[in-house]
Amino acid sequence: MSSEHFYLFFSPVLSLELFLCLLLFVAIFAFWLSPGGLAWALSKTTRNAAIPGPSGLPLLGLVFVFTGSLTHRVLAKLAEASKAKPLMAFSVGFTRFIISSHPDTAKEILNSSAFADRPVKESAYELLFHKAMGFAPFGEYWRNLRRISATHLFSPKRIASFGEFRASIGRKMAEEIRVLMGRNNVNGEVEVRKVLHLGSLNNVMMSVFGRSYEFGERCGSYEGCELEGLVSEGYELLGVFNWSDHFPLLGWLDLQGVRKRCRILVAKVNVFVGRIIEEHRAKRVENNGILTKGDEGSGDFVDVLLHLEKENRLSDSDMIAVLWEMIFRGTDTVAILLEWILARMVLHPDIQAKAQSEIDTIVGRNRSVSDSDLPNLPYLQAIVKETLRMHPPGPLLSWARLAIHDTHVGRHFIPAGTTAIVNMWAITHDEKVWSEPGEFKPERFMQEDVAIMGSDLRLAPFGSGRRVCPGKAMGISTVELWLAQLLQSFKWMPSGNHGVNLSEMLKLSLEMKHSLVCRAVPRIA
Repeated sequence: MSSEHFYLFFSPVLSLELFLCLLLFVAIFAFWLSPGGLAWALSKTTRNAAIPGPSGLPLLGLVFVFTGSLTHRVLAKLAEASKAKPLMAFSVGFTRFIISSHPDTAKEILNSSAFADRPVKESAYELLFHKAMGFAPFGEYWRNLRRISATHLFSPKRIASFGEFRASIGRKMAEEIRVLMGRNNVNGEVEVRKVLHLGSLNNVMMSVFGRSYEFGERCGSYEGCELEGLVSEGYELLGVFNWSDHFPLLGWLDLQGVRKRCRILVAKVNVFVGRIIEEHRAKRVENNGILTKGDEGSGDFVDVLLHLEKENRLSDSDMIAVLWEMIFRGTDTVAILLEWILARMVLHPDIQAKAQSEIDTIVGRNRSVSDSDLPNLPYLQAIVKETLRMHPPGPLLSWARLAIHDTHVGRHFIPAGTTAIVNMWAITHDEKVWSEPGEFKPERFMQEDVAIMGSDLRLAPFGSGRRVCPGKAMGISTVELWLAQLLQSFKWMPSGNHGVNLSEMLKLSLEMKHSLVCRAVPRIA
């Protein structure tokens, strides 16, 4: 065949192949350029108004936003750049997301029955949380767990019954800080994170399992160290970005080893928690199945679960999941928030002095602060609120919501299966919502009593609606009490070798990237 005949025969075929490739490229490019990216393009119908939002990278979407440590800040900037603070759409792989950085839209999402579920990513499922209150699907089982915890763990009576124990932990933390300051007499400084973490661990352990650990080197005991290791690894696994959650074809590969690590961890959790449950069962047998008088008023949560009526009783596997989540969720948040507050006290000595003056006036220096004093310490409460505003432990409200059926947010159609996020950090740093949002000013809460328990979405660090954090009242009471005790006991000052670095790191919670190292100068003997 001559070259002329070859060209005449193959050129139409080559032209067709080139045309089809070009057509495919244009189609993919058009999908990628759609507002919100690929996952939204695949679900769109022409009759619905597009939600503004960035396209991200082809196929990947905004994957790399979630692999960094400042996701909340990046998403806030993207929403502002897209002029989409009320509602922004984006994709991560094949997962559709919406995010709100505006209090009104945030309230609509969080209080909607359409967003009553949470997306259960692989690590949460493998770590048993789909059986516990945080991730259990909305329904009778979830309502039963919520009812049990509200009645037997987080009720005002229950919180009050553990008031003296919480106060004793605060006193032990103050004593441990004194010991550490005396031991480090060369530099005269202390790293407070470990002390706060062990105090928080003890508080949760007593209310859930009925036991506590001594302060001292590391975690106080072998069992304390074991539990701390379990919780730390669980936090790491739940906070890691898992590609399998957004690219289903990668799921069976377990490229990051998340599934394998979760299953190894859960085996250890089953042994640890199961052992404690059996110890409580043995105690009940000794008492002929009857709780002692003290247990009825202040017994731990394991006693409560074992004492439930038959229709509400949980299986052992469900009980382990519920107890594990209680320890997991309650350990770090209080410690993280207190570290942020103490960092602010070091940076703002005038605010610290004002809070200490309030404590001295109301309580004096001859006795320790108690729960009953807290309502009379409004400036201290304002400090806690202002820290929650500037450094919310869950800037993206920690765990997102999932649309269980097709719905609308405002005028925008949201398909079932869409993940919804509220950027609380963006709301609390919006100058249209808060005056001088970059300034630490507790006085703003003295001028206006802003509710922080979920009714006012300008500041809702514990969420809102059906999935609001059930332990919010206990958490706030604990933080306020321990802060008052630590401010009463010490003047917090910068270390000569370490300044206060407010750099952030978003893991499961928003932590200080660099642990606070400072001086704690005793104010009372």
